[in-house]
Amino acid sequence: MPVRFGVFICIDQLIKRICIAVLSCAPCVSAADSICLPRTERPPEIDGVLDDAAWDAASRIDDLHQFQPVDHGVPSERSEFFVLYDEDYFYVGARLYDSDPGAIRARQLIQGKTLMFDDAIEFLLDPFASRRTGFWFQLNPNGVRRDGLYESPTEINRDWTGIWLAEARIDESGWTAEIAIPFKTLNFSENISEWGFTIARTIARKKEEIAWSSFDRSIGPGSAGSLECLRGLRQGVGLDIVPSVTARAEKVFADGTSRNEVVPSLDAYYKVTPSLTAALTLNTDFSATEVDDRQVNLSRFSLFFPEKRQFFNQDVDIFSFGGLEENGRPFFSRRIGLSEEGERVDLVAGAKITGRIGRWNIGVLDVLQDEYAGVDQSNIFVGRASANILEESSVGLIVTNGDPTSNLDNQLLGADFRYRNTSLIPGKTIQGMFWYQQSDTEGVSSDEQAYGWKIEYPNSEQWFGELSHWVIEDNFNPAVGFVNRSDIAVDKAELGYTFTPNGRWFRNVGFKSIYENFDNTDGELESREIIVKPLVVESQFGDTFELRFKEQREVLVADFEITPGIVIGVGDYTFKRTQIVLQTALERRVALNLDLEIGDFYDGELLKIAGAVDWRPSRHVYLQFGYEYNDVELTQGSFTTRLMRLRMDVAFNAKWSWLNVAQYDDVSNSAGFNSRLRYNPKAGQDLFLVVNRQFDVDPFSKSTTSTFSEAALKLHYTFRF
Repeated sequence: MPVRFGVFICIDQLIKRICIAVLSCAPCVSAADSICLPRTERPPEIDGVLDDAAWDAASRIDDLHQFQPVDHGVPSERSEFFVLYDEDYFYVGARLYDSDPGAIRARQLIQGKTLMFDDAIEFLLDPFASRRTGFWFQLNPNGVRRDGLYESPTEINRDWTGIWLAEARIDESGWTAEIAIPFKTLNFSENISEWGFTIARTIARKKEEIAWSSFDRSIGPGSAGSLECLRGLRQGVGLDIVPSVTARAEKVFADGTSRNEVVPSLDAYYKVTPSLTAALTLNTDFSATEVDDRQVNLSRFSLFFPEKRQFFNQDVDIFSFGGLEENGRPFFSRRIGLSEEGERVDLVAGAKITGRIGRWNIGVLDVLQDEYAGVDQSNIFVGRASANILEESSVGLIVTNGDPTSNLDNQLLGADFRYRNTSLIPGKTIQGMFWYQQSDTEGVSSDEQAYGWKIEYPNSEQWFGELSHWVIEDNFNPAVGFVNRSDIAVDKAELGYTFTPNGRWFRNVGFKSIYENFDNTDGELESREIIVKPLVVESQFGDTFELRFKEQREVLVADFEITPGIVIGVGDYTFKRTQIVLQTALERRVALNLDLEIGDFYDGELLKIAGAVDWRPSRHVYLQFGYEYNDVELTQGSFTTRLMRLRMDVAFNAKWSWLNVAQYDDVSNSAGFNSRLRYNPKAGQDLFLVVNRQFDVDPFSKSTTSTFSEAALKLHYTFRF
């Protein structure tokens, strides 16, 4: 055993023995189950009806328990799941009994959209039995699929999309479902015959969730049971060829220029081994990607927008680092193929190898980005390797090279250690994260480090908390990552308590407090925020309410132009605000979301009113109107901001959908409209018709001027070998 791993194991075992001695009287959590998965030579037809003979030989799972609202309580409705496999597919069948079939919630008809307000089944597969990551699949009674990747034992990236088959039907007894997951969609090791697995059901109208195995009122890789006896799995050649063609017409109204083009592109995925995937993209086109939601920014720091492009989201869990979600991330793929202003930049080609070899998780990405606006054609490289150590922990390295937004040379090297243990304290989790990074930018010779640690006690019941400290030096520059605030040393502490009364009206009642302090690297205070939430309530119907009190201190060492023409001067400002957040359950036909904040703001006052109304008149139509209003009064002047968003999603059936979003804000005085008509006959096959329009809005005359228009027709088809 290598010395570095042996040290970690000794420490882990010592802590475990101490905790067992101290907590020997604590209640235990039942161990996860395991089943020997039968193999079939006569696969079922995936039509949503459990009438195939194959299901008679399947392993049946019916010993489920609640994990919401009553942890390990008795389910109110009976469920039966059936699992089996052949050399090409993993199969799941489900019979979901319901005492009132007419009350089953099945409102979502758009593939890939949220199912959080519907009845659903979900399950995870951890083919490496790592207890850290895995594939997540979800299905509602309409046969609408949603999927994702566990980037950690508790966090799912739902922007990943895989190819799999599923159908579901509602009948007089409840509803049924049939699912087939191709082994071509998964990475796995031929040498591992035991996979992590659990399955769960949601009964939406009761806000009830039940599962085969769970931990701390949730499911995840760390609490999964086991599928055993998996042998002789086949991935064929292991090659996916995904050609695409896009016909696009664009017009820029300011100079009258227009462009009409037909753009072919190609993505290819090859299983070098069952556990290692190579990906190639040529002349990549992202025209069918969803647009970002606009945000109004009243802070001094840039905002974070998530990655939605499928090429970069494939095996995204491999590249996650140190538990960092935003500021300080060494790699953020959104920096590639987008300018600083958010305009698309052509990618000439890209290649990626991701997967697992033994205990090692490997990711290598290399992209050739085309030139644009004074930035030369550039090659971007990212390499990531991490090793699974102890029972649930990992240690790793990351390296990047290249800068997609400038012509300067830039490199980065980082290391991280993630510790997680769910057995030290029965039924609870302790985890820690430690990371270090060093960037190297051309022309810079000092202050290029970033490092930090975090210790968490992240539990859903009773006490939970967090302590963290991290430093980002002034010249730290992860050119392929994300930093919106540097030259800082941050201390953060969270403490809270959640009580689960399991009564008629309330599901959770609790409180939470947050302290966050920002000093510069010379030890001088820059910002401090204290948030106290004396009341956090969730009803049994899914409605939530929060009362928040905030105290914020900002020390400005330079003038801050908060809006054009209004500058907050150098000074030390302390201000307090009160906030109320109310959200009704999304399961309701009409759902409301309200965020009201009022109080001091620098040397003046702020009133913020934000909210949204969701209306689902039927499973074919979804409407949402969102509005955010900020009224700021300062001694230097007053201003208001308004952000409006209107969504209309129309689902003709589970294959045809039409998504529309219109947005306007009076900070940029611009409006935008995005419309996406999609035909999805089956997973891996799509036809998109996309229309984008952008306008400048004159707030005085209330007139609009077109600035940009685009129409694109895109077809892509996956060929599997």
